[in-house]
Amino acid sequence: MRALRPTVSAGRLLLLWPRLPLRPPGPRLSSGRAAAAGALERAMDELLHRAVPAMPAYGLREKTPAPAENQCADFVSFYGGLAEAADRAELLGRLARGFGVDHGQVAEQSAAVLQLLQQPREAAVLLQAEDRLRYALVPRYRSLFHHISKLDGGVRFLVQLRADLLEAQALKLMEGPHVREMNGVLKSMFSEWFSSGFLNLERVTWRSPCEMLQKISEAEAVHPVKNWADMKRRVGPYRRCYFFSHCSTPGEPLIILHVALTSEISSSIQTIIVKESPTSETEERDKITTAVLYSLSLTQQGLQGVELGAFLIKRVVKELQKEFPHLGTFASLSPIPGFTKWLLGLLKSKAKDHGRNELLTDSECKEISKITGGPVNETLKTILSSSEWLQSEQLVRALQAPLMRLCAWYLYGEKHRGYALNPVANFHLQNGAVMWRINWMADVSLKGITGSCGLMVNYRYFLEDTATNRTAYLSSKSIKASEQVLSLVAQFQKNSKL
Repeated sequence: MRALRPTVSAGRLLLLWPRLPLRPPGPRLSSGRAAAAGALERAMDELLHRAVPAMPAYGLREKTPAPAENQCADFVSFYGGLAEAADRAELLGRLARGFGVDHGQVAEQSAAVLQLLQQPREAAVLLQAEDRLRYALVPRYRSLFHHISKLDGGVRFLVQLRADLLEAQALKLMEGPHVREMNGVLKSMFSEWFSSGFLNLERVTWRSPCEMLQKISEAEAVHPVKNWADMKRRVGPYRRCYFFSHCSTPGEPLIILHVALTSEISSSIQTIIVKESPTSETEERDKITTAVLYSLSLTQQGLQGVELGAFLIKRVVKELQKEFPHLGTFASLSPIPGFTKWLLGLLKSKAKDHGRNELLTDSECKEISKITGGPVNETLKTILSSSEWLQSEQLVRALQAPLMRLCAWYLYGEKHRGYALNPVANFHLQNGAVMWRINWMADVSLKGITGSCGLMVNYRYFLEDTATNRTAYLSSKSIKASEQVLSLVAQFQKNSKL
């Protein structure tokens, strides 16, 4: 991801001040390091006061000239020269806290709107007062971002800046409402700049430039590409690979979708990515009835939360319908990240609370204990933390029923603010898909076994129903699921206790 950062020379301030990480409160720094850190902080403040444009008065907002280009370029240059994540977080934190909304102006304009509501005036007067309030609610740093976007490579820089912001939040380098507000402002700006009308859909084939194939291979985040032969299979016959690019980053994949063209909804990822390549380059079109979406990878972490995946799926479905008018079935074969972690946490809490396993039936406990020779709870915590249990056919059979129903509950019943806890499930359900089928031993790779006990799930897209399903999920948090999934959920509710 660091490769996204524009190549900029360090500004004059960087020549004056060493790039040292800012440390959290702890042992006192030596006098030399403390002086260098203090100098860097002063340099940051000087830069921000020079680079962040002042908010012009409401009446002058359209008459005030744009800041000189070198003011924004100074910020880009300075930021690009900060090698440490802590330094970048410190600069962004100072920007968020010191150059946000003028709360005095917000209070003043809010009072004006309330006064007009109590004393009826012409609609135009009220609308102008509301417009003044909206203007006051714009953070000052938004203007800096807006002007940076006009620089050559500016949008690319801002995408990387947000990626740094998200990373700093994850590492607890910066926290608080001002930081969350800045993240929201950037996300809102990107949602406008990267809307579907500004995105270019491109297909990758084996005849694509070697550089592009390399980018697609390196960006694959769901099922890593092993070698060039593997890459050739993924863009060859009965396979399609598409990506979105943007005018600000021509030829640069932003999000990538891999599709398998099959005769049925696939239940195993190995049949898609491990299967030998067809001997013929010619596809038997009459055998292609189903499109299986098996990998969706976002290449720019700064675009998290921007609705690219849903747009890409819609565009690809339309492309495939043009190429194969008879194509009638669209479904995903999706990983279940977080399932094993959730299950291990559940086993741990159950053992602590009750001293016995309430997730499995008595007969299941006896069978697993007989195979492993140990207490079920401790045994499960040990074996599910690795992939070794896959070597025992007896254990694989014994675990199938309990893990299938536990997974069904994890996907269907575990919620975050009323929506599916699992992020992949939440994504497809928001797009209007149906939770269609949970598949046993669908991904027997090390990543698949340790991450989700080898389970995968199909989400099916009934194109005529997606809008209705999406509305039901978003408004009433209702999950549309197949009989198989609902049956497994019912088995969980009958045989397991949370």
